[in-house]
Amino acid sequence: MTVEKILEKLVSFPVLGGESNLNLLNWIKDQLESHGVAVNLVPNEEGNKASLHCRIGPAVDGGVILSGHMDVVPVAGQDWTTDPFVLTDKGDGKLYGRGSCDMKGFLACCLEALPQMVKSDLKKPIYFAFSYDEEVGCLAAPELARDIRNHYTETPKYALIGEPSLMEPIVGQKGIYILETYVHGSAGHSSRIKQEVSAIHEAMRLILWLENKMDQLIADGRLDDRFHPPHSSIHIGLVQGGIAPNVIADKAHFYWDLRTIPMDDIDGIVAEFEAYCRERETELQNIFPDFSIKTVENHPPVPHLDTKADDDIVELIKSISGNSKLSTVSYAAEAGQFANEGFHSAICGPGSIAQAHRADEFITKDQLKKGVEMIHKLIKELSSDHFE
Repeated sequence: MTVEKILEKLVSFPVLGGESNLNLLNWIKDQLESHGVAVNLVPNEEGNKASLHCRIGPAVDGGVILSGHMDVVPVAGQDWTTDPFVLTDKGDGKLYGRGSCDMKGFLACCLEALPQMVKSDLKKPIYFAFSYDEEVGCLAAPELARDIRNHYTETPKYALIGEPSLMEPIVGQKGIYILETYVHGSAGHSSRIKQEVSAIHEAMRLILWLENKMDQLIADGRLDDRFHPPHSSIHIGLVQGGIAPNVIADKAHFYWDLRTIPMDDIDGIVAEFEAYCRERETELQNIFPDFSIKTVENHPPVPHLDTKADDDIVELIKSISGNSKLSTVSYAAEAGQFANEGFHSAICGPGSIAQAHRADEFITKDQLKKGVEMIHKLIKELSSDHFE
């Protein structure tokens, strides 16, 4: 199958983040097993989702993991001009479809190269590591990376995560944490604002604390010019509370998004916020004893990636991608999770992140071709006697 035919098949599976991926998983598994590759599954507790990993080549240390996710984001509410789950070629050099860019294009490149991998005299192995539920918080990658480390007698050295980067090596990724904060105050007539505790007023104080914390980090010189913006960001994306203009709100909540550069500590920032919440509770419980603030995870934190420019994985990706310009990203990806398991990790893949998550998502045929060429160059590298 050509890479475009493989991508056409992958796009036809409308596997959204959070949903069962077994139909797509089994199709990929069949492709691998048809070439004699043993596939290992890492299922969730309910058994309706699974990641997969496999090894092609000898069971020796020093191999390369090719990592991608199988799920995509929803299309509901978007103004598509094509069927999002039918790969469409309009004759403009682009292939349209949900996931064509993010990141089934990379999976297609891996599967296109599979026959060549199997036939080649690899001196170091290549591993596939395909996850589920990346689009709802990179949920499956930690368990997948651990299973790879524990399953094989040998130890892979590198992990290449194929997120769309226009084939540029990505060496840095911000850490990401999304939280929900709930404030419980006392209801009453708006004229009694000083005798009651407004959940909305207190939620606004917490929001201002978070914004001030971001500004303080910037003022303290907590900057990393590799990123845009070059500082940790704290953003409130949703606020709800209250029932009427003349009623003091007894409930309010907001969702916030914390993205940290590698030098900043997600847990430390959250701990400072929690300490401020406890101060507010202590003060306002003198007015309303049941006043409370509770913060919960929207999804677990995604760790940052901070690969050094002279790391071996960077030299490898420069060699096989043909690109030497290094970049960083502020979006969530699984690279930091693989790095936390000890694999030398970086991001590089076909397509532009600017096309991801939007209507009429596409990948150019040129980018898809470059992705295939990168994988074939990797096969050549790992078939040489000098590779370490």
